[in-house]
Amino acid sequence: MLKCLSVGLLVAAFSSTVWAAEIEDHDGMLMNHGDGHLMDMGGGMVMGQNADTLPGGCDGISETREITVHAGHKYAEKFPGRMFAFDTQEFQFKPCTKLKVHFVNEDHIRHQWMMHGLPKYLYPKGMFHLEVSGPGKISGTLILPPGDKTYLVHCDIAQHMEKGMKAQLKVGKGDGDLPSIPGVTAMAVADDYHVGLPELLAAAEAAAQLPEAVPPVVAAVKAQAPVEDAWFSGMAVVGLAIGLALAPFLARKFAGMTLSEAIATVFELLRFGIDWLVQESLRLVKRATGGKNKTLPGA
Repeated sequence: MLKCLSVGLLVAAFSSTVWAAEIEDHDGMLMNHGDGHLMDMGGGMVMGQNADTLPGGCDGISETREITVHAGHKYAEKFPGRMFAFDTQEFQFKPCTKLKVHFVNEDHIRHQWMMHGLPKYLYPKGMFHLEVSGPGKISGTLILPPGDKTYLVHCDIAQHMEKGMKAQLKVGKGDGDLPSIPGVTAMAVADDYHVGLPELLAAAEAAAQLPEAVPPVVAAVKAQAPVEDAWFSGMAVVGLAIGLALAPFLARKFAGMTLSEAIATVFELLRFGIDWLVQESLRLVKRATGGKNKTLPGA
């Protein structure tokens, strides 16, 4: 028992040592490129840092705060449909706060903690930016402006914000909430998981039960079609009629299939239809030319 316990403690100590070694600290390796832009060759970057100059309207530093923000895939697990997230989605500080942010990336890809909307006379491009490539830690400092305002904080790597890496930082009382902050505000474009293949199959089966409804539906569509769009409306009516006529066949065809099997079947049907159209087109061309190959003069 003592031997097993000793082995367990050694494994735990080794694991913690390995994990600590995985998070690379970039704070002591950054080169100053001017204007608060710090960068190293290991994928660490700080942009828009300001630890000394007061924003206009601030008579002094109201308070000094320090936070640690973690970023990674595991923090998105509590938000269905999201892929990446910060461990905190909302921050709030007093105006004119001197804020030091420690940003810890726990994924083996590049992540950012980027704050937008800051005064450009003090923060180049109006932003404060922390970035780490792969597991690592980086720190930066800024002085928050005066007034009540809500600022966007996000990762600007392609699709990372859309996949959940987004937060809001309120100075003072803020000036409202931003949309699509995971766990804080509703999505601007809500995910819809309700309509899928089972519902489509159920609709097709319902249509198959009512074949007598096809002529009235077609007649109603024809009656409502504008005269100037007669050709387009006629095509719509034909398409609707064909769709309703094929509903029983499609219901039987897709019954019992998984989503992947249904998709594969659809592509197979499309391929068959395209092949048929090509063959028919070639046959018509051959008939029109009398089956003879024409060559250019002098060929």
